[in-house]
Amino acid sequence: MAQDHRSQWPFLRITQFLLGILFVMFSGPSTAASQILSGDRLGEGLSISIWNPHPQCPDVAPLVAIEIDPDRYRFTVHYYQQEGVSDPPDIRQWQERTGHDLIFNAGLFRENYAYLGLLYGKGRPMGSKRHATWQGLFVAEPAEPGSRRARVLDLTFDPFDEQQPSYREVAQSLMLLDRTGKIRVRQTGKRAHQTLIAEQGNGHLLVLKTTEVVSLHALGECLRDAFPSLRQVMAMDGGSSSDVAVSPSLRHATSTMAGFHSWIPLLEASTTTHIGLPAVIGISPRRDQPVAKTR
Repeated sequence: MAQDHRSQWPFLRITQFLLGILFVMFSGPSTAASQILSGDRLGEGLSISIWNPHPQCPDVAPLVAIEIDPDRYRFTVHYYQQEGVSDPPDIRQWQERTGHDLIFNAGLFRENYAYLGLLYGKGRPMGSKRHATWQGLFVAEPAEPGSRRARVLDLTFDPFDEQQPSYREVAQSLMLLDRTGKIRVRQTGKRAHQTLIAEQGNGHLLVLKTTEVVSLHALGECLRDAFPSLRQVMAMDGGSSSDVAVSPSLRHATSTMAGFHSWIPLLEASTTTHIGLPAVIGISPRRDQPVAKTR
């Protein structure tokens, strides 16, 4: 009896090997290929590409994906009242005014342009208060060395001391997808353009800009299922406030690169008009050298 059982081992091993190959063939690409971004490398630590989530997310159109290495690019929060202007500039005017390589909207605001949520620039609060229910917090430029230079915090789990802020640049908004894989917005059916900022497992930040209207809940489901390397994601704003601008010098740099740069027309045509934005976040190359992240 034992001799008969041993005689089947080679067959069992071959069967297990073939099943393993089939598992890799049919299950591997659906998760691995979906999170590979290949696009234009516009700087050491900055690239822009188009991420197409189909066929896993049939209701979500391609998104412009801007990957940023915080060790090589600095984040700065701007608020119009601190800039000495009477009215909020639009995204193009913000870029011209600040000279940043990239500018995107910082969050939600009232009709009187008061920012909704915590907002800090250079370590100073900019007159806004903590929102009671929004738990997403973008933070950058740590007050003490040794921390990651930019992160997405979840106030449900992560502490933040307003009296002694651990980061100099801060913007609060909606948490969309948390580290547990839970979608943190309700399914309302409302569709609009969206701007998101996500923290990846490798510490890079990803700014995502929709190219067509979509519901936040559907977007959260898509990112959870098709982009597993994202650790957590927050939604900065939607509708006509969802805006991103790239400097003319970066756009011009693509003229020396081969191929068609599909993100340029999609980004330029993402909104028909640019409204005034009271608060924005800009990125520019760092002058200092990268340091190792300890936590």
